[in-house]
Amino acid sequence: MAEEKIPGRGAAQNPENRFESIHIEWDEEDPEGAQTQYFRDASRSILAANDSPDVPFRFSLNPYRGCEHGCIYCYARPSHEYLGWSAGLDFETRILVKTDAPELLRRALSAPGWQPQVVALSGNTDCYQPAERRFGLTRACLEVFREFRNPVGVVTKSALVLRDLELLADLARQRLVHVAISVTTLDRELTRRLEPRAAQPAKRLEAIRELARAGVPVAVMIAPVIPGLNDEEIPAILSAAAEAGAMSAAYVLLRLPAPVDRLFDDWLQRHLPERRGRVLGRIQQCRGGRLNDVRFGSRMRGEGDYAKQIQALFRLMARKSGLDRPLPELDTTNFRRPQVGQLSLW
Repeated sequence: MAEEKIPGRGAAQNPENRFESIHIEWDEEDPEGAQTQYFRDASRSILAANDSPDVPFRFSLNPYRGCEHGCIYCYARPSHEYLGWSAGLDFETRILVKTDAPELLRRALSAPGWQPQVVALSGNTDCYQPAERRFGLTRACLEVFREFRNPVGVVTKSALVLRDLELLADLARQRLVHVAISVTTLDRELTRRLEPRAAQPAKRLEAIRELARAGVPVAVMIAPVIPGLNDEEIPAILSAAAEAGAMSAAYVLLRLPAPVDRLFDDWLQRHLPERRGRVLGRIQQCRGGRLNDVRFGSRMRGEGDYAKQIQALFRLMARKSGLDRPLPELDTTNFRRPQVGQLSLW
């Protein structure tokens, strides 16, 4: 493996923004160019709605836009282009912080039309990314969910989730939370290159272990499964997660929307040139000869013989590991809107 051009970063370039006519090249001689910058996000709402038939939640909440974890494969990278930035280094280094997220969430849950339901915390970027250590917005939002007794599902690949173990355990006792820990590989070196600022595999397994011990329903997510790269690790990941205390498992096949397809190809050329042809070829086998497929129903699992082999392997090993069951259903019946400044008569 060749050394990465920018230590601690997944992307090594800022590809042109498809929606902008002007493109600013990243200056490789500028040591400050890859430093993380934080910007205030002035969003006036916090819950994003979706009606995708292959997404298991209606609403999601993302306290941050962009993600310093730097996972080269991240399907959320193109969202930075709508901000006028690049899906490459900009996505990892220019992080928008929704400082009003807790209050906006409180306002949304207080609305008369809100129907209690599970909200996904991290539907796009990781809610426990490094920015959370500084800003604490994820914890503050979890406290709002507890205040309203509205259920929440957390997805992360960060061991920082254990900072909030006591809070999550309290939510779990009220059947108000699930946590899914994403484990892409057990290979420390591959993790360092593929997900440069995310937790190492052992730390993620430890997070599963501690959450389970605290009574928090926890699942393992193999997301993404990259054909020809980490699909052979499915049995080992599921076995390790089950041993750590996971109750359930799921996977998502690699998605490469433009321009992530080019970024991922560049990453392969820099880090795994000897495996590039194999990986891209296997992806194409699962995507009808393409690198990406946006169709509902096939975008998460792929199609063709190789995709079916991955699915069969996952199902077999999940069953053998005891992870072929859903997490316990969360409770919406105790939802409440706290009355501020008004005494109860009872």
